[in-house]
Amino acid sequence: MITVPSSPRALLTLLAVALLAGCATTGTRPDAKATAKPAAATYAKVDWKALPAVSDTDLLAGFSAWRSSCTRLKNDAVWAGPCATAATVSDQDPVAIRQFLQRDLEVYALRAGGHQADGLITGYYEPIYPGSLTRTASATVPVYGTPDDLVVVQLDSLYPELKGKRLRGRLDGKVLKPYDDAGTIASKGSKAPVLAWLTDPMDLQLLQIQGSGRVRLADGTQVRLAYAEQNGHPYRAIGRWLVDQGELKKEDVTMDAIRAWAKAHPTRVPELLRSNPSYVFFVRNADSPEGPRGSLNVPLTAGYSVAVDRSVVPLGSLLWLSTTRPDGSPVVRPVAAQDTGGAIAGEVRADLYWGSGDAAGKLAGDMKQKGNLWMLWPKGTPLPN
Repeated sequence: MITVPSSPRALLTLLAVALLAGCATTGTRPDAKATAKPAAATYAKVDWKALPAVSDTDLLAGFSAWRSSCTRLKNDAVWAGPCATAATVSDQDPVAIRQFLQRDLEVYALRAGGHQADGLITGYYEPIYPGSLTRTASATVPVYGTPDDLVVVQLDSLYPELKGKRLRGRLDGKVLKPYDDAGTIASKGSKAPVLAWLTDPMDLQLLQIQGSGRVRLADGTQVRLAYAEQNGHPYRAIGRWLVDQGELKKEDVTMDAIRAWAKAHPTRVPELLRSNPSYVFFVRNADSPEGPRGSLNVPLTAGYSVAVDRSVVPLGSLLWLSTTRPDGSPVVRPVAAQDTGGAIAGEVRADLYWGSGDAAGKLAGDMKQKGNLWMLWPKGTPLPN
């Protein structure tokens, strides 16, 4: 509980203290928590020959995905120049793309603590769930828009080191209180518009974890939902709760396994969902064939957009990824850092966007792979700090 001072400066100072104490979240994917830059972040400069080879097909697709970021980076101090040059390069000419990359960018291998090269590569996707625009006998789970009483405070106008970080709560007179947690919202509702109704509470939980999705209506049309806001509570993985309860082994946690457990234990589903106090609010967007928009506010490209820890890899960066699919087949390609996520923290860490629908969801849900990352950074530009 925070008592609100009358002085705006004092208010911001107090909010900053609360923020640094761990009360804040940030970002446009769900549960993207404000975290300090890891002290062990390492950028090891390497020669271009150190990069694993990629096919021309993957090179073209990865370059095109990254160049789409330039709509947001044309005035960026780091990327404005490379973006201007990239606009003159044909995205159908692998020779020209390689020449551009090697002329304008240099390669840094990302290393974790102890100069560890291996990291974790996971996946995410845009789910499609059955539902309705009105409550029905089967569609009883509300998807909320942003509540009228949610207060969101951004502090970077006075504290640049807190750029992008936010404090969320509710005013009760002159007292700023934490907003309701997920369990309270589920049981008591929210002062928020209902954008759609789903048929399964697990669908809502997974929609919030993914950060965007579509609702398939009875007539076959679809409504697209995107992340709008969050209640300010920390994200706690429901898979971790199942492990802690002795219901699943850590190595067996996948979305399919969580779904199967929920189906077998319907009376315990509310308890499972209460274990994650974070709650995501959505906005309704027009349907389109483009991917959902990530934290950079550009459409994600299936297989070539990743969510990263922005304290290590700035949004808009071009990365080189080497990992495998769950079946062991290689995934080696350039990818665009266009999104963030609360569980995506660390130097050698990425969440690969796989697209929309069940097939993408199966692939994303099973992705817990070892992988390596290289950052391609503009020549002569200081590294992130």
